[in-house]
Formats: sequence, C-alpha cells, structure tokens
Amino acid sequence: MTGVTGEPDDIAEHSEHTEHDERDRVTAFWRALGLPGMVDVHTHFMPKNVLDKVWAYFDALGPMTGRPWPITYRHEEERRVATLRGFGVRRFTSMLYPHKPAMAAWLNAWSADFAARTPECLHTATFFPEPEAAKYTEEAVEAGARVFKAHLQVGAYDPTDPLLDPVWGLLADAGIPVVTHCGSGPMPGAHTGPEPMRRVLARHPRLPLIVAHMGLPEYTEFLDLADDYEHVHLDTTMVFTRYTEQDTPFPRAALPRLRDQGERILLGTDFPNIPYPFIHALEALADLGLGEAWLRGVCHDNAVRLFGL
Repeated sequence: MTGVTGEPDDIAEHSEHTEHDERDRVTAFWRALGLPGMVDVHTHFMPKNVLDKVWAYFDALGPMTGRPWPITYRHEEERRVATLRGFGVRRFTSMLYPHKPAMAAWLNAWSADFAARTPECLHTATFFPEPEAAKYTEEAVEAGARVFKAHLQVGAYDPTDPLLDPVWGLLADAGIPVVTHCGSGPMPGAHTGPEPMRRVLARHPRLPLIVAHMGLPEYTEFLDLADDYEHVHLDTTMVFTRYTEQDTPFPRAALPRLRDQGERILLGTDFPNIPYPFIHALEALADLGLGEAWLRGVCHDNAVRLFGL
C-alpha cells in the first residue's frame, strides 16, 4: 500500500470518473485488511448555513496561512452521505460545534434529526459553556447521543469553566466519548494545548476523551495524556498526510508509541473538509509501517469496541 502521487493542488477537483476510481481503491484498502468496512469518528455534517460558513472559513485560510485549503468533497449533503457509504464507511459522525452561546441546543436538534434519517451516523451532539449546558447535554444523552464534539479553538472557551463541570461529569458517568479539538493546530487558541484538558481529566478521569488530530502539533504531549489516563484516545484526522506533514510532521521517534497505544488510535478524516482525496489519508496510515493488525484496529476494531457497535 503506497501513498497517492499527486500534490493537493493537483487533486482538488474530483470528476465522477475519479470518484469511482477512488471508491474502488478505498474498498480494496479495507478488504485487503479483512475488514467489513471502516468506522470514521471524525466526519462533519451540519446545517447548510453553518457548513457554508465553515467552507468560507477554509476558503479564506489561503490568505491567512499562505497555503490554500481546497474542499475536496464540496457537495450537497445527500451526495456526501452517498460518498461515505460508497467508501464502505459503516459508521460515521456529524461533528458540529458552536462558536457562541445559544447555539448548541439548536445544533443538537438538527444533529438528532440527521442521525434519525441517516442510519450509519452515530448520533452526535455538542455543548458550550453557558448556564443551559448541563440541561441540554442531559437531554441529548436521553435522546440517544453516542458521541459529543468540543472545539476549544473555534469556541475559544476554557474547558475547565465551572459551567462545563457538570457536562464533563455527566459524559464521564455515561461513558460517552467526546471528540475534542484541543491541540494548538492549525492556529493556537487561548485554551488549546494539553494542560487545560489535563485539568479536566484530573477531575473526571473516566471521561472517554478522543483527542482530535492527535493533538497536533503537541503530538507527544497528548500521547503522554493517553499514557496517564486509560480512557483517552486519539484520532488520526489529517495527521501523516502530505498536507499536514509539510508544516507539522509527526515525530518519527514517537511511532513506537503509536504501536504501543494501538487500541487507543481511531480513524478520523475530517471528511468532507479535506484538501486531498479520502484515500490519501488511509494510505498515509499504511505507509507508517505499523502493520496490518494495527491498521485493522485503527480503521475499524477500536471504534467498534469503544462505541459498542
């Protein structure tokens, strides 16, 4: 299994022929591992007006960072769902997040409806530090939420805010994973980095935390967090790809730690908001040389065990 040869600027456009070829390559990838498909814990579905603003943000990243970020799968919702199904992604998420108060409950209502009409979607919810957070989080759990998303960079909030303490406690008690963008990439925030979440875990050590993007660029520090707390996992979203390796390469000296923590590493892709084809993320994982058993765990088995699928 080798990586794709095109650079991001060459692969932003996807024709129907290209997508058909990619579907075959993705399917061949997981079949070669003896898997029934894959589980992707970090995919984005959200209301159209919100997603349009997210895409506009990525469109503007070029002038902000000096590097373009083309959205490879800039399609209507129905086509995006069909694409994941065609890839053989058996279960995925609808990661969504508020950037201000009085937004999370509305997003949760939308996400509950999306999960109800999309059987493959793990019912996803979110929260924000506000007086109502504990109430609507409990309501989301009672409605069947299987995973939550917290985005400390976009939300610009401190995860140790007292308004969130009952939220973390509820999710820890319920054993519901929280995918959390807490690393300082691509741009640091006031509350990113490992220490804020370390303080949360000190109070709620049973919280099933999934560190998005493996905590880039603080890769080793978040691996330390996983060493210290048995319920911490890390997702592979965008890590190891050429796009990310250019500026924030994963330290090769830490690869043995990835093998040692193999049961805590979960496949995440950031679909559809990625500047390269889906297959490249998979082949980048294979190129690490950590073995087929490790890949089977990352792409399927670990998430099946964590979510009881």
